[in-house]
Amino acid sequence: MQSESARLPTRHAYHQNRKAPFSVLSRVRQGGETDEVLQMCDYSLQSVKSRPAKIGEKLTTQHFNTGTIGFAAPEDADTAVCILPGTELAFATFVWCSPRGLFACKPRVLNHTTAIFRQTNKDKPYTHHDALEFPDGQMVLLTELYEGQEATVLQLPAQPVTAAEIKAQERVPHVG
Repeated sequence: MQSESARLPTRHAYHQNRKAPFSVLSRVRQGGETDEVLQMCDYSLQSVKSRPAKIGEKLTTQHFNTGTIGFAAPEDADTAVCILPGTELAFATFVWCSPRGLFACKPRVLNHTTAIFRQTNKDKPYTHHDALEFPDGQMVLLTELYEGQEATVLQLPAQPVTAAEIKAQERVPHVG
């Protein structure tokens, strides 16, 4: 029988990353104009090649050697898969996170397997924004998750129609 520590996802594993431009997505504004939008993940992944997530895609939490955790497809661990706010995810197991608190040393296990991707602290440009909201309302920064956890993209957010919906789905702008 495996020990508990042998079954835990790993927190850090360093990989060589290729630097590449961001993904560009098109967005339709009111009035039918098309606008190209720079799509990127959290600010700490700005130098990592990225692409948008797809429905049904299986992803893995990945350390990108940039000081943060993000999602990647198992077949291309060097490419960050960016997720829009409102995207629904299903994890293969309960979610494992870094311990919180000054004297905490045991990993936190969240007894949930589904989450909705959110962005927090949008008004603070140099902090982590990517987070998961769990069914009990708990918000956890994506960078707090242990590496190696599998998740499936269940549903992407509906395309925004109103100005309020566009604002709600807006990613934090790139500063730099």
